[in-house]
Amino acid sequence: MLPINQQVTFLYVRDLERTREFYENVMLLPLVLDQGFCCIYRVTETAFMGFCTRNGTKVFTEDVILTLVMNEDGAVDRWHSHLLKNGVTIEKPPTFNPIYNIYHLFLRDPDGYLLEIQTFRDMAWPRA
Repeated sequence: MLPINQQVTFLYVRDLERTREFYENVMLLPLVLDQGFCCIYRVTETAFMGFCTRNGTKVFTEDVILTLVMNEDGAVDRWHSHLLKNGVTIEKPPTFNPIYNIYHLFLRDPDGYLLEIQTFRDMAWPRA
């Protein structure tokens, strides 16, 4: 297997300052690199999300789900409380999904990207 050491997912946004406010102050992700038109946040030790703005670039949020996986029991519920305290509208409250054996919730970021916060109940899922 050829080595891959890190992963970054980049998405376009309409308002980078509004996006920064959300991901830094609500989602509590550390900013690791500000490139002016792009901000890159650490999600885990080797996984990152980048948000960029460019004049004239369209933002397509349909069919995109950003899933943040929590390994510990109760983490989804704690995130739910944290999000509500920060005035975030919850698309779907914490729910057990027996089809995928997950416990999850959904919300939208300022650009309309769907975020899922979940815990895999399936022990086959690789833990960090």
